[in-house]
Amino acid sequence: MAKCRYFIEMAYNGADFHGWQSQNNAVTVQSETEKALSLLLRSKIGITGAGRTDTGVHARRYYAHFDYNNPLDETTLQDIAYRMNHLLPQSIAIYRIYPVEDDLHARFSALSRTYKYYICRNHDPFAIGFSYRLTIPLNIELMNQAATEILHYKDFTCFTKSGTQNSTNICSVFESFWEEQGNYLIYTTKANRFLRNMVRAMVGTLIDVGKNKLTMDEFRHVLMNGTRSDAGQSVPACGLFLEDIEYPEFTQLK
Repeated sequence: MAKCRYFIEMAYNGADFHGWQSQNNAVTVQSETEKALSLLLRSKIGITGAGRTDTGVHARRYYAHFDYNNPLDETTLQDIAYRMNHLLPQSIAIYRIYPVEDDLHARFSALSRTYKYYICRNHDPFAIGFSYRLTIPLNIELMNQAATEILHYKDFTCFTKSGTQNSTNICSVFESFWEEQGNYLIYTTKANRFLRNMVRAMVGTLIDVGKNKLTMDEFRHVLMNGTRSDAGQSVPACGLFLEDIEYPEFTQLK
């Protein structure tokens, strides 16, 4: 019997995990999810995620897929999702599990990924762990000019973590902007793919622009010719959220 493919829609608070991907001697979102799913299906199940998130990074909406030898009806899938939520740590939530075409891939079929980075500009005890506290004045208009400049580039070597073996550093960035919401300053970026540590390096460099430590010409130079050491420091992981992942339409099987 041909294997059936299923997508998992989920979310997690990354503070308790060493990122998404399974590692030896480390608690990760992938390893915890595989353990719960394997227990319920009474078979060793491997799941494939939409991509890595680093230690401490959160995901408001994340997708993964797994293959199973037998078809599972909607009632059974709802029951599995319900029971997984009781087995998993409270920092992981399973929203739903549903069947898809067998060629839909959680990572390679994704059309885009959207990240948001949250900066809290006052002392808020309820923002701890979910934002970066930064109270110094920033030139937000200039930061938005620099954020828009990112849209005109494809090679993001300057924002790639040193020593990372990427097949390519080329990415298509579709959105890049800052907005103010109350006491929060939020950066949003959307692209077909992101390099390891890329968003946190982008935010750190844009903050340098906002501090007037980096001029627009210097920022463009970093984008065109820079290496990771030329860009700004990576901001803390706690403020970064994977907000959404977009897939082709009409992928769910009825």
